[in-house]
Amino acid sequence: MGLVLAASFSLAGHAAEPDGPAGLITQSEAVRIAIQDRLAARSMSDVAEQIALAEYYSLPDQRLIWVDETGVTAKGKAVMAEIAKADDYGLRASDYDLPDVAGLDVGTPGATGQLADAELKISAAVVEYAKDARGGRIEPLTLSKNLDPTLYLPNPAEVISFIAIRSDPAAYLRSFQPSHPQFEALRQQLLAARAGDAPQAPQADTVVIPDGPLLKFGVEHPQVALLRQRLEAPAAAGVKDTQFDEGLRETVRQFQISHGGSPDGMVGSGTRRMLNGQSAPRQASGREKIDLLLANMERWRWLPQDLGPFYVNVNIPEFVVRVVEDGKPIHETRVVVGKTNKQTPIINDEMEEIVFRPNWYVPNSIKTEEIAPYLNRGGGFFSAGWDTSIFRRQDLRIRGVNGRDIDPDSIDWGRTDIRKYELYQPPGPRNVLGLVKFRFPNSHDVYLHDTTQKHLFAKTIRAESHGCMRVQNPDQFATVLLKHDQGWTAGQVSSAMQYGADANAVQLKTHIPVYISYFTARVDEDGTLKQYRDLYGHDRRVLAALKGQAVPYDLPGNDEVVAAETQRPVYRRGRQGQNDAVNAITRALFDF
Repeated sequence: MGLVLAASFSLAGHAAEPDGPAGLITQSEAVRIAIQDRLAARSMSDVAEQIALAEYYSLPDQRLIWVDETGVTAKGKAVMAEIAKADDYGLRASDYDLPDVAGLDVGTPGATGQLADAELKISAAVVEYAKDARGGRIEPLTLSKNLDPTLYLPNPAEVISFIAIRSDPAAYLRSFQPSHPQFEALRQQLLAARAGDAPQAPQADTVVIPDGPLLKFGVEHPQVALLRQRLEAPAAAGVKDTQFDEGLRETVRQFQISHGGSPDGMVGSGTRRMLNGQSAPRQASGREKIDLLLANMERWRWLPQDLGPFYVNVNIPEFVVRVVEDGKPIHETRVVVGKTNKQTPIINDEMEEIVFRPNWYVPNSIKTEEIAPYLNRGGGFFSAGWDTSIFRRQDLRIRGVNGRDIDPDSIDWGRTDIRKYELYQPPGPRNVLGLVKFRFPNSHDVYLHDTTQKHLFAKTIRAESHGCMRVQNPDQFATVLLKHDQGWTAGQVSSAMQYGADANAVQLKTHIPVYISYFTARVDEDGTLKQYRDLYGHDRRVLAALKGQAVPYDLPGNDEVVAAETQRPVYRRGRQGQNDAVNAITRALFDF
């Protein structure tokens, strides 16, 4: 008891001692204390940033980063100058509240407060800039459920701690900007567009092929001479300019292939549009071009700084998949992507396995929206009350909880939920996944795979699936991946696809990063800006968010649009109704 009383008196006596002389508190310490007071009274938009700054400045004797007794230091001015150039990197300098250095007067009684304000404003701007440079200005998922990249946002506590000890804080801050060559190429395009694009050299008039008859091998027509001029394909010796010969047919085929058309070697209305430049998306210019560049630069922030030494990239607006090694594409081929109301999501993940001769497991959306209504129409040929013929027509199987297949006629479809059954299509010539699929498990359940609908690769706009990506020449794609991972040859891949075991899953020894991206602008090696259609409306979504505007309601994939286009179908009874239902389900299956 005596010890407790002694301790109590000791504490009381200590508390009663007068404060030390004000002169013992340095101006830096006074500024630090003033910063703490301001942080306690201030509410920043990002709680994590506020906590990081509060913790940094709460440490006793913590040195100030940007100011001293003379005002803002050279280090502070350097980082302010870097933030002032934010617009050059697709950000907005006006978003960062920087102090007025010219108005700072350290000789006044309020100098401590002014220095505290300046220090805090610069530190807050630094952590906000770092977050924005890495894609933190908007939350993609709030714009669309299909914008679901993994963001790599910096830890604000680490940002402020590291920049405090850097000799070149401006360079450190700049390092948060994407380091990818395409980002820098787009940035240079942005600077040029804002400065007013340099006038282009006059181009020679393009030869226009007017409407007319089908031009094909063997035809002789005046438009054939125009076609030769347009394709720079002069007639061979002894051949008339107006004669469509074998050489011209091959030239037309190559043009069609390079422009995503059907390579039939004939010039009809579609090829005329391509020749006349009418099938390409309208090229943005002026303010539209600047917005296009800003939207694409923003999406580069959604990717990690280091994409990895070997990765796969699908760019949806291009309808292309590339395999990249050490920064250079080593394989490129066409893909078919999701329809505008069944969009392929924007995600980052890792490929874990390649499955040869795969089963296809029917997703719940097709079970409930396509198959269940067909079953419930009744009047089938194989059962009294339910039409189960669709299972036989499409070679679909039903697997129960015990792992065994179930006869669809043995199920009372009126009393059961079709989603509780596993519906699958075994390997075979009708399997919608073809002979191989490439799995990178993700919450959207999409992947790359082969297809039985090879003709779709000849189309210019290849948005035909339920969200998965179909790969042209999947054997070549698989060979590139498995050669890198396990030393496989093309022969081994071909054997696994054609003659191997069913559902043969080859686990990758090293997971391969997969980036499903959405870039509507790309700069070629010669500096030419290529523009692609905003297929899903994501440019408009991103731009609206960056400008603080409401996302337009009429964009592809918005809930209202999806709801209108995916209502449960109503099938008529009778043979015509049966045919309608079968055709609808067939489309649903093969559109996967």
